[in-house]
Amino acid sequence: MPTPYLQVDHLTKSFGEHVLFEDISFGVAQGQRIGLIAKNGTGKSTLLDILAGVEGYDSGSIVYRNGLRIGYLRQTPVFPEGTIIRDVCPTHEEEALLHVMGITDMTLPTNSLSGGQQKRVALAQVLVTKPDFLILDEPTNHLDLSTIEWLEGELSHSTSTLLMVTHDRYFLDRICSVIMELDDNTVYTYHGNYSYYLEKRQERIDALSAEIARANNLYRTELDWMRRMPCARGHKARYRQEAFYELEKKAHQTIRDERVELRTQAGYIGNKIIELDDVSFSYIINKEKEPLLSHFSYTFSRYEKLGIVGDNGTGKTTFLRLLMGELTPTSGTIDVGSTIRFGYYSQQGLTDYPSSQKVIDVVRAIADYIPMSDGNSLSASQLLQNFLFSPKKQYDYVHKLSGGERRRLYLCTVLMRNPNFLILDEPTNDLDILTLQILEEYLKAWKGCLIVVSHDRYFMDKMVDHLLVFDGTGSVRDFPGNYSQYREWAAWQEKAEKTTSAPKTKPANEKTISKPEGPRRMTFKERREFEQLDTDIASLEAEKKQLEDALCSGTLSVEALTAASKRLPLLNAELDEKSMRWLELSELV
Repeated sequence: MPTPYLQVDHLTKSFGEHVLFEDISFGVAQGQRIGLIAKNGTGKSTLLDILAGVEGYDSGSIVYRNGLRIGYLRQTPVFPEGTIIRDVCPTHEEEALLHVMGITDMTLPTNSLSGGQQKRVALAQVLVTKPDFLILDEPTNHLDLSTIEWLEGELSHSTSTLLMVTHDRYFLDRICSVIMELDDNTVYTYHGNYSYYLEKRQERIDALSAEIARANNLYRTELDWMRRMPCARGHKARYRQEAFYELEKKAHQTIRDERVELRTQAGYIGNKIIELDDVSFSYIINKEKEPLLSHFSYTFSRYEKLGIVGDNGTGKTTFLRLLMGELTPTSGTIDVGSTIRFGYYSQQGLTDYPSSQKVIDVVRAIADYIPMSDGNSLSASQLLQNFLFSPKKQYDYVHKLSGGERRRLYLCTVLMRNPNFLILDEPTNDLDILTLQILEEYLKAWKGCLIVVSHDRYFMDKMVDHLLVFDGTGSVRDFPGNYSQYREWAAWQEKAEKTTSAPKTKPANEKTISKPEGPRRMTFKERREFEQLDTDIASLEAEKKQLEDALCSGTLSVEALTAASKRLPLLNAELDEKSMRWLELSELV
């Protein structure tokens, strides 16, 4: 048996009348890599604070193995006032880690750091100690994609026992081997990665639904017996009566319907969207021009779903501000269609509402009723229920909400204005996985233009049709695929470049044959292959969608479910292989 590192028994925590969790128990064994999942507002961060000794608790016990070295990364790092980076990361090892993560100026004041810089500094502080037990609260928040991939590699090779909260589903899949779910004041443990958790969680909910249905059927029979039963009760009657009350409790159990649909819609959008013609933009730094965009031309199409990627500081947010008219190009023109109505969800969006405001006041300050594209309307309360705010929660003061609940409320205020050109700048930060799943379903069916800037690879893969890749020199590449496909292509390119640049030795008697300059043209055979790949990929994608829909339907037999589960990974592998070959040949077109 693995050595126990941590044992939690009957732990309860509340704030006033609000109970976060009650009488929960679980253990963490040496070597386990656990991902903790729960909805916003149910106490994930508070639980980690308690385990790290930062926060107290009402009752229960927490026992660690003697001598255990613990490292804790908080969701929002806090540094002493008046310090610079070198003060809080003074060692050579910490500074080396920061250089790897892209921070080179150790004299920056800690109170002036961006969210991403704060997270990097805190990561360096924690990782350098090589703790036995590592507790991480949203470690990927505010980090760019390259740093997330670096961190993923570091944790994959780490020997530390791990307990973390994260909404990054690829991160969960690749790092964690145990998923722990906090739901309805109970902890459920699943021994597998995130994909396994999704499957087994649905099985648990289906089994509970069936159990409640059976209890309801039996309850009606027992209720009739209770009403007809004579007053004098023997031992068997008393036993049956006690069982009846247990049955009644089970029958009255409810499973909250989490399959909520967002019902705001995009407003009408005309044929002309946005046209950029030879656009350049530069900042003047130390009397020198720093180009963030150079001679860029692009025409948006209706219902386009576009992802933007690039390291921090490469110009992604600047590009968004140019589109919305907040910045003026250094040269070139940006022509926005007359019907375009922007909706902008920003990283720094308003989440600090007045302490006197209640949740419903925030929405009513914008509108009491929200018109829908089908002619109907939603009340402020109905809209908030679509965004997972229960009627009781709607009358809570905003300052009592968790960070994720505030971000969800902010998202509600953006979408309720029915924009037809939606810009989401890091929308996944602090949102729980349930909210992300609902948002993904909403955006798939949304009839408008969408731009997503996100470090969440899973979210990006599901949402976008193609990418604009910013490299920081002003150059922008339009890539025809999602983020995972782009990373595979980039890795292939890097490997090809290394192979090409590697010096080759030739036999002494080999003659050098000069080759004509210029790019190689596609052969007839390759062109036929390229055309066939288009057909094959479309067919595979259609089959994949059909399989995924079937797996989510809940109507398959056990045999059909098993067959579909085996076919899907093979289908994905074949699709990846053909997509990579298509990308290779597309370079020759």
